[in-house]
Amino acid sequence: MAAVTAALPTTVSAQSLVDRGKYLVTLGGCNDCHTPGYFFGNPDMTKFLGGSDVAFEIPGLGAFAGRNITPDKDTGIGNWTSEQIVTALQTGQRPDGRTLAPIMPWHALASLTKEDAAAIAAFLKSIPPVKREVAGPFAPGQKITAFLFRILPPGETAAAAPK
Repeated sequence: MAAVTAALPTTVSAQSLVDRGKYLVTLGGCNDCHTPGYFFGNPDMTKFLGGSDVAFEIPGLGAFAGRNITPDKDTGIGNWTSEQIVTALQTGQRPDGRTLAPIMPWHALASLTKEDAAAIAAFLKSIPPVKREVAGPFAPGQKITAFLFRILPPGETAAAAPK
């Protein structure tokens, strides 16, 4: 984070950077896709940003659940540097070279200023780590082990009600 924060004006304190990041994460709705229970109307705030229990299916690509974006080193992004988080937010590239899931709105986040992206990274590194594995991603045809939001192209049929 030193390289990222070094580019910021000296009047910006580490705490105000974290506060700005919290504001942007809240405004951006990151909690929606990255906190379990959110899509069921009961977000589990003890696992804030610890990853969703619902995956989004995109035809031909598979199904993707919001990942654990807490600083847990085993199940979250705790091994990512602040610079790697900023890169993922602004280019969609993970540290391992893979592209973020298509449901992640990194194209919109690419418009963030470097300062705002750095603030989000600072906030994500400041929150309590949550040790929580997230199911998926699931390849097309793979059995789903999470609840699923299905995105269908026009002309497809909605699923029938369970009997």
